[in-house]
Amino acid sequence: MSINQRIKEVRAALGLSQAKFAKEISVSNGYIAGIELGKRGVNDRLVKLICAAFQVREEWLREGKGEMFQPAPNALSQRMEGIFRELRPEFQAYVLDQIARLLELQRELEKKE
Repeated sequence: MSINQRIKEVRAALGLSQAKFAKEISVSNGYIAGIELGKRGVNDRLVKLICAAFQVREEWLREGKGEMFQPAPNALSQRMEGIFRELRPEFQAYVLDQIARLLELQRELEKKE
């Protein structure tokens, strides 16, 4: 199964229309339709947005390994999500980009160990 198909599976598991799914991650429903049809590629930013917005495990989304969703959030993660959702979209994008950079750095460091 491709990442495009897994994105469609996430949307279906959440019971969301393409329009509602797209709105949650600030992209057009046409963009989501293109992804689900395999006509559009999936970039790192979109992966981060989907994982953050819907508590999807990145490893599952990218590779299909493990469980689809993160375990139930604790109080701290719920508070952080609330803060994130209050940010303007350009700041949300910046935060997600920084998280992606930190995760990549962590992977590189883990490979060296």
